[in-house]
Amino acid sequence: MKSLIDKQFKLTEHNTSIKTEVIAGITTFLTMAYIIFVNPSILSEAGMDYGAVFVATCLAAAVGCLIMGLWANYPIAQAPGMGLNAFFTYGVVLGMGYTWEAALGAVFFSGFCFFLLSIFRVREWIINSIPLSLRLGIAAGIGLFLAMIALKNAGIVVANPATYVSLGDLSEPAAIYALLGFFVITALAYLKVTGAVMIGILGITVIAMVLGHNEYGGLMSMPPSIAPTFMALDLWGALDVAMLSVIFAFLFVDLFDTSGTLVGVAHRGKLLDKDGKLPRIGRAMMADSGASMAGAVLGTSTTTSYIESTAGIASGGRTGLTAVVVAALFLISLFFAPLAGSIPAYATAGALLYVAVLMAGSLAHANWEDPTDAAPVLIAALAMPLTFSIAEGIALGFISYAAIKALSGRFKDLNPAVIVLALLFAAKFLFLD
Repeated sequence: MKSLIDKQFKLTEHNTSIKTEVIAGITTFLTMAYIIFVNPSILSEAGMDYGAVFVATCLAAAVGCLIMGLWANYPIAQAPGMGLNAFFTYGVVLGMGYTWEAALGAVFFSGFCFFLLSIFRVREWIINSIPLSLRLGIAAGIGLFLAMIALKNAGIVVANPATYVSLGDLSEPAAIYALLGFFVITALAYLKVTGAVMIGILGITVIAMVLGHNEYGGLMSMPPSIAPTFMALDLWGALDVAMLSVIFAFLFVDLFDTSGTLVGVAHRGKLLDKDGKLPRIGRAMMADSGASMAGAVLGTSTTTSYIESTAGIASGGRTGLTAVVVAALFLISLFFAPLAGSIPAYATAGALLYVAVLMAGSLAHANWEDPTDAAPVLIAALAMPLTFSIAEGIALGFISYAAIKALSGRFKDLNPAVIVLALLFAAKFLFLD
């Protein structure tokens, strides 16, 4: 048995062991297990069945991790991505008025497009065509978008007819718990405590129960039925013309999120080859896109590679066995549905706010000395939370980048891909909105 595992994952070649890989898998899972609680909480607001989304989340993560581990042989875990799940609910369903079934169809098509890009190896051309400043602005914008959702859900920020938004009542339990959760998670993360986000979520939940602000729903049970979301995607509804920008947004964010995570995690684990490239990147990309399509069929938003995989890498994980262990733990989590159902929205708000901090950190890498780079970064970053749409933020980022560069005479900074996308987005605003 040991020799079969060694042969499958090439443990000896990577100078690792079964014990090390198992520990790495457990570590990675603990750092990303918060998605089990957060994803159903967000998608249920789109009208989806909480229990079914909980099951779909665990299964989609398990499928993605298994493909990544068994086929690509990388210690990189996958699960429904933060930011894209919020865009799914607040941007596409509640904002644009589409059904969650049509939104799942858009997720499926974006995954299929990602799969084709991986097969025909045009992903590198696309990645290299998009300016770094836009990528930084979009990443930060998604972080600010998550922050706005967290603050809104906790009642810390509320609507105001005169100023659009204003400070809510911070004496309310929801606001207090959300802020306390955020403070605890941030402090634990600084202290490098494994599973800081999950500890914060569960800690706030328990405190709220003790103080009588939340009810205990139980710990374990048989998994809920996935029937309400399984195969419920509306592919025809996703082909609406206005949904093209949504499909592009899902695809674009997943493409760059995955590529950045893969390279970053591989660099941390010294898995890059002598030329600084990631071997089997095609398999890793197809694992991601395949998991997204499977997730849409099961009933969850886009599945993507998790940067939290670096926690497992730091614990010694070097092969796909780490990802397989994570998959097994997600499958075990299926039996903890009552616990997931006991998690209140304010307990996950602190986690959302912390994830927002991590994503907004990309602003530090922007070139603020060059206004033709800095302005599009700020436009893309601010547009997402203020329009409550990742798609609109991406569109305004491309338009502003192309327009500012052209008017500044910086034509060398423009490439055909950026020009075409900017024109298409401008046409959408002028003729389709």
